Amino acid sequence: MPIPDYQTLMLPVLRLAAERETRVADVSERIGDDLGLTQAERDELLPSGRQRLLHNRIHWAKFYMSKAGLIASPVRGRFVATDKGKALLAKSPERIDVALLMQEPEFREFYRNEGAAAEENGIPAKPAQDTSAWTTPEEQIDAAYASMQAALRDELLQRILANSPAFFEQLIVDLLVAMGYGGSHKDAAAQLGRSGDGGVDGIVNEDRLGLDRIYIQAKRYAPGNAVSRPDVNGFVGSLVGLGATKGVFVTTSTFSQPARDYVKHLSQRVILIDGQELADLMIEHGVGVRSYRAVEFKRLDEDFFGEE
Repeated sequence: MPIPDYQTLMLPVLRLAAERETRVADVSERIGDDLGLTQAERDELLPSGRQRLLHNRIHWAKFYMSKAGLIASPVRGRFVATDKGKALLAKSPERIDVALLMQEPEFREFYRNEGAAAEENGIPAKPAQDTSAWTTPEEQIDAAYASMQAALRDELLQRILANSPAFFEQLIVDLLVAMGYGGSHKDAAAQLGRSGDGGVDGIVNEDRLGLDRIYIQAKRYAPGNAVSRPDVNGFVGSLVGLGATKGVFVTTSTFSQPARDYVKHLSQRVILIDGQELADLMIEHGVGVRSYRAVEFKRLDEDFFGEE
């Protein structure tokens, strides 16, 4: 089942905190059991891959309730329901969310300051009357990042298709060298685009010493024009004829499922790189893109404040 949003988790988190002093990890296990979450669901990560999604949402549920005075943290890494939190539970609320927390003056002050800080940085503040299930700040950041990456991938592929085949060949050279293959640009360029031999567009060294070679096939296809199994089969046949064991097939479009299934059981090692993977590699290795803004996020250093 989907993991509940952080507002939906507020009530079960407060109930568990009212039982005894606890930790996010312990609450996560209890809530996972109550919801019948599978281990895979409990281990699901944020898109950044830095934290479990369930842990993150529990953390923010706890954090916002602490700003309303419902939860306190007596020692590092542990939290417990306050008298105010227990009094709220005694009223048997059906749900605890931001709209309910807004009834507490200290939370309204925090929320107003948070909104003002967001607007100063060009981020629209969330309206107080909106009781929809908002995502946590990390999820909002990850979603915005993913959206920008998707737009950048699309723009990269459009620009590749708008340029010449020679440009595409040079792009592959730049990317492979950036990834550590082919030695220098000069060495890689001397091989790639020169072969045209039996379905192979080029050859690059796997390492700077040239101990092994990788054969390249590149197809600059428009979106929707998938590379089929016969195309890949022809490339593999060329590898066999050349006595090669490693090949990379790159396209700006996609590969059909039969083509992907075909390469899984070959004696040769053949890697298929479609348009999205190509764009992702370009972004990762700085080919055709440049950084224009870096944002650094900081967390509280618990060790700094420890007096033990």
